[in-house]
Amino acid sequence: MKRSSKNLISMTVAASMIFPAGNLTCGFVSAQSRYDSRFENYPVYSGDDLELTVDSSGTRFRLWSPKAQDVVVNLYDNGHTGVPYKTLPMKQDVSTGTWTAAVPEKLYGKFYTFKVKHGGKWLSETPGVWAKAVGVNGKRAAIIDFSATSPEGWQQDKGPEVRNFSDVIVYEMHHRDMSMHPSSGIANKGKFLALTEKGTTSPEGEKTGIDHLKELGVTHVHILPSYDYNSVDETNLQNNTYNWGYDPQNYNAPEGSYSTNPSNPAARIREMKEMVKALHDAGIGVIMDVVYNHTAENDGSNFELTAPGYYHRHWDDGRYSDASGCGNETASDRRQMRDYIINSVKFWAKEYHIDGFRFDLMAIHDTETMNAVASELKKINPSIFVYGEGWTAGDSPLAAERRALKENVSAMKDIAVFSDDLRDAVKGHYTDASDRGFATGKPGLEETVKIGIVAATAHPQVDYSKGNNSRFPYAKS
Repeated sequence: MKRSSKNLISMTVAASMIFPAGNLTCGFVSAQSRYDSRFENYPVYSGDDLELTVDSSGTRFRLWSPKAQDVVVNLYDNGHTGVPYKTLPMKQDVSTGTWTAAVPEKLYGKFYTFKVKHGGKWLSETPGVWAKAVGVNGKRAAIIDFSATSPEGWQQDKGPEVRNFSDVIVYEMHHRDMSMHPSSGIANKGKFLALTEKGTTSPEGEKTGIDHLKELGVTHVHILPSYDYNSVDETNLQNNTYNWGYDPQNYNAPEGSYSTNPSNPAARIREMKEMVKALHDAGIGVIMDVVYNHTAENDGSNFELTAPGYYHRHWDDGRYSDASGCGNETASDRRQMRDYIINSVKFWAKEYHIDGFRFDLMAIHDTETMNAVASELKKINPSIFVYGEGWTAGDSPLAAERRALKENVSAMKDIAVFSDDLRDAVKGHYTDASDRGFATGKPGLEETVKIGIVAATAHPQVDYSKGNNSRFPYAKS
């Protein structure tokens, strides 16, 4: 399945933004009826020790799975092959909905998975939803010492200060696209480390890589999905496998195919940090593209293998709802999922010094969640920039007035939205290659273009009644 969404024009005008993109591949399997109206009453766990903690007392595991009948932890020596060297039973804490197990040793260098019994059946193994380090292809979580993954000078690293968000100039890039061409002059082609190389040029002497970004004068790069995604086989990279990454697998670990060694869980973490630091040293902030709105798989997702039915929305008959166009949508309006999204972006902001977040299909999320995201991030760094796509790709059980739509942006004061109205007005509708726009001589689009230029704010020279889509300003001027 492919979803086409964004196209061609790249610009930043106050809160009105358009960026290029294209097709993505989303995998999914058939749904089973799991609708349960009692989800709202599930216990919520807000501790900071979910799934894995390593400290002086040893290694502790805590999985949130309120309706599980049994849970075990499998321990592995290897991140990809082999059988468990030990299986630990987990003890249930009904009041928190969690299951716990512990060993007295620090299990650095080992790997683990959870296995949940639900509805009388053992589900497939999962690294959980909070894996922050993973083995090759992300099927097993890794136990590493994060303090050993930071490059020299990391403690002093910080991104550029943003005094006025209308000054932000964003360059959208894919890691492979930026460096993969044979003429790029870059050694680490298609890798995080590509943007750490200075002095690279094309055969014609044109600057490439990070030096090219510097000469463009951009303030931020928007990196396409850099978390661990599902579609690329990290054991077979010689076949030049490519995907945008809008098929999330592990939200809190970097993608292994962008690492020089996907089998080493620490390598992808350190190399992504090195990339961020190099960009910061060049005066460029890093915006991360996040896709919390859906998962690559339905029943096979880590969410479903951990707490079946909870993290995704369903219709009343049990079918997965599909506002993403990729087979499912997540349920940000449920407390544990809301906390998950908030804590996940906080993790990226703190551990990787990310300077902003671009939310894919943001309107699948509710405004309360998005406001909480922005509020918590501002506590970490007032310069953090949050924006997203103010629409869905299909219908959703979430009421329209609760969705983080562009029409509801006035209810999200610290969040910006893309302007697809301006995109379509300038170049023609994105679904019709033959459609003309203002730039190619189509009449009647002048007011819609003006609405985009003033970022959909109230302006005396704009007649909103003549706009194609925006019939009222989304914000005061």
